[in-house]
Amino acid sequence: MADVLISTTENIPGHDYEVIGEVFGLTTQSKNMFSDIGASLKNIVGGEIKAYTDMLRESRETAIQRLKDEATSKGADAVVMMRFDSGSIGQDMQSVVAYGTAVKFK
Repeated sequence: MADVLISTTENIPGHDYEVIGEVFGLTTQSKNMFSDIGASLKNIVGGEIKAYTDMLRESRETAIQRLKDEATSKGADAVVMMRFDSGSIGQDMQSVVAYGTAVKFK
């Protein structure tokens, strides 16, 4: 079985498709206490907080995989208009959702 194609555009060149419907993948993650302490110290001196950058990158990858899994379960060949949204839950949790429209190639 081929991998689900993910596109941030509405049209995929060379493909006609029918819309299946909305799909999404969601994850909520947090870092451990030691990462939080490091982030607090980095906040004082400035600069990138790599532990949180890595957490958000991992969250996006997980959200995309879950998006693909849902699209596959609905028989989709691709997801168009894929977008991300994210938000904080409390002070130490981050939620990331990948969403888009599942489509089936004609």
